[in-house]
Amino acid sequence: MPQPLNSKEASLFKQVIRNYETKQYKKGLKAAEQILRKAPNHGDTLAMKALIINSQGRPDEAFALAKVALKNDMKSHVCWHVYGLLYRAEKNFEEAIKAYKFALRLEPDSQQIQRDLALLQIQMRDYQGYEESRNAMLQARSGLRQNWTALAIAHHLAGNLSDAEKVLTTYEETLKTPPPKTDIEHSEAVLYKNTIIAEMGETERALDHLNAVSKQNPDKTAVSEMIADYLLKLGRKEEAAKAYRHLLDRNAEYKTYYQGLEKSLGLERTDTKGLEALYAEYAQKNPRGDAALRIPLEFLEGDDFRRAADRYLHKMFSKGVPSTFANLKALYSDEFKRNTLEESAHNYASGQTSPPVNGTAEKQTNGDSSPLQSSAYYFLAQHYNYHMTRNLEKALHFIEKAIDLGPKSVDYHMTKARIMKHYGNTQSASELMEHARTLDERDRYINTKSAKYQLRNNENGNALYTMSKFTRNEVAGGPLADLHDMQCMWYITEDGEAYMRQGKFGLALKRFTSVFDIFDIWQEDQFDFHSFSLRKGQIRAYVDMIRWEDRLREHPFYSRVAVSAIKIYVLLHDKPQLARESSANGINGGSGDLTNMDPSERRKALKKARKDQQKQEKAEAEKKDTKKPNTPATTADGEPKKEDTDPQGTSLLQTTEPLKGAMKFLTPLLDFSPKNIDAQNIGFEVFMRRKKFLLALKCLLAASKIDADDPNVHENTVRFRLEIDEASSSLPPKVIETINSSHPNLPTKADLTQFNKAFLSNHPDSALHIYSYLRVRRLQLPLSQPRNEEEVLATLDLEEITLDEAKEGLNLLKDWRSGNAEGYMKRAATKWPEATHFKSK
Repeated sequence: MPQPLNSKEASLFKQVIRNYETKQYKKGLKAAEQILRKAPNHGDTLAMKALIINSQGRPDEAFALAKVALKNDMKSHVCWHVYGLLYRAEKNFEEAIKAYKFALRLEPDSQQIQRDLALLQIQMRDYQGYEESRNAMLQARSGLRQNWTALAIAHHLAGNLSDAEKVLTTYEETLKTPPPKTDIEHSEAVLYKNTIIAEMGETERALDHLNAVSKQNPDKTAVSEMIADYLLKLGRKEEAAKAYRHLLDRNAEYKTYYQGLEKSLGLERTDTKGLEALYAEYAQKNPRGDAALRIPLEFLEGDDFRRAADRYLHKMFSKGVPSTFANLKALYSDEFKRNTLEESAHNYASGQTSPPVNGTAEKQTNGDSSPLQSSAYYFLAQHYNYHMTRNLEKALHFIEKAIDLGPKSVDYHMTKARIMKHYGNTQSASELMEHARTLDERDRYINTKSAKYQLRNNENGNALYTMSKFTRNEVAGGPLADLHDMQCMWYITEDGEAYMRQGKFGLALKRFTSVFDIFDIWQEDQFDFHSFSLRKGQIRAYVDMIRWEDRLREHPFYSRVAVSAIKIYVLLHDKPQLARESSANGINGGSGDLTNMDPSERRKALKKARKDQQKQEKAEAEKKDTKKPNTPATTADGEPKKEDTDPQGTSLLQTTEPLKGAMKFLTPLLDFSPKNIDAQNIGFEVFMRRKKFLLALKCLLAASKIDADDPNVHENTVRFRLEIDEASSSLPPKVIETINSSHPNLPTKADLTQFNKAFLSNHPDSALHIYSYLRVRRLQLPLSQPRNEEEVLATLDLEEITLDEAKEGLNLLKDWRSGNAEGYMKRAATKWPEATHFKSK
């Protein structure tokens, strides 16, 4: 039991609680001090003081005080509750749950403690505990609908679907009068119950239930979609067709409705006549629509396709629709359709066209054909810029013609920039995209594209200036801080990759860590929705959010950032001196040539870099002092924003445990993206350096299962065998036995040469596979390097070598510190004269 206070101090204690809840922390501390002068060992007051101190940003002091409070009053539920709140603030949810449970034992009837415990249990996905907590809350307050719905959600997420349905049904039976149609919470709960019935596999009962409640439910679109889906699953195709036709009358541009109607009518994709008649019907009903004209292009063949494609292109070209190529490029996997679209577009570009047979195309104003012709040029430029039909000379030719007809078109100039990007000329691409931006300075999309191309050209400063045109620049930290606050992941990622290319690894890690933190914030942000969604009754959306959060780090941005960050940490582990050299690169403009300097020159450069860094830090400190705002910056929650004490990422760069930093990114990456071969390959690199051979083997086997012919998999297989043979004397016999049984096809050391030759013979014309072969040969025979370098040079003569593969070849020679790197660049520059990568700096 809490220690008793006299009436005056008890009144002050209530005031402390009110002050904390209204965030009047100074008043709360003053009141707490008044109580403690009379009762210095009062545990509850000490606990509340700790809570207020923690809210002021002093967690260490708060924890120390909370422990004193517990020592003074171990049987106070307030002390234990506060202790749990402190752990929750530190994101240590496991310890917070323990504290809440102890507090609940002392005060079983406390709704506040029970609610806090339940919220943490769902946050940690302790579904069994969540069921127990929600059941207890329902028993205490059965008149509150939220408690019934929350218990149903708990059963649902725990997999007890029948119990979830039973809870919702029981509550409905307690209602004396039916809720009005305007009761959104009830309508959502009814549809949620219906989805549970459907998940149980009882489609017939789900349909009957939905038919019974559909008239009272305001979400007509969702109800209609569910009815159509259930009818189709039950094989009641005539009724399903009627339902899908009803949906198409509401929205004739939704492809899923057309697919449902096709199945309902029993139309296979081989039944072109039946399908053509169906889509002709809807094209006539919706003459301005797109879907009824575009979808038939997927199943039509031969002359039927030619006529339909011509009608579609004529309509789109006449209107000057910029997305025409984007709508059609999915058809390019079919060679006939690809060639037909190219031929038809050429006809429009050359003026060799005739009005469509059905006369649906719109006439040009005053007979002017320039919009149609310029659209055809634009389509052809994108066609020849596309990877399946790439011919950059033709693409440049046609986009120039389009620009001549429409010199103020942002889309045309953007496409020209993309063409130059594929030429490898990042400088020209950046300039062209910036020119496109100036044609429409109010367009946020082209603004972001320009910034992205500047980052691809390593123009970090220019990119930030471009982005600042649409950011709140008055905030503390300027536009970069605002981009972080807005969680603009694409920019932060591209910014980090640009710094990584320049050898500024500290700044790169800083950006990648920022993206990692954004995912943590998303994970933590769901906490508020556990109670908010129940209050608002948005149950289906809430369950979808929970399931999305469970696979949050499957997001491509996380995979991309994690792989890049791990590569830097692996480099820092292999070459610790890079931490100093990267700092020098960051100050001196990222020359990246320190590794090729003489030792004396390197020492001079590093000494100069340290001096420059000190000057820069001093200048930044003075700049901060002059620009320091009168009022401190705050977060969206009104809390004081923490000042960034390491804007250059120096502490991240100078870590003494780089592999520990790598594991921070790697663990979620392997858990949520197991089918990402880059994740498995980089995981292999980390585990091999940590001497975790079984985990490295697990990554190797997973990567081999994804793509056994991947060059990295081949190289890692050889490295694994050599490393295991070298470490075999120190490995336990069980580990050796497990390795041999898990990978029976692992070649022996004696077979590695033949294994490597066989790999090359299977991929003689692939530059990446040749590089892998040469790296393995150099690993086995270090004296073979001169011959290996010649063979790297010879890959430039391969007919199918790409620009990116040639860049990889240059990087390989630089890694080997080869004297042939300069000659390689000159030869590559003759093959790709526009490529910035091969121009001397």
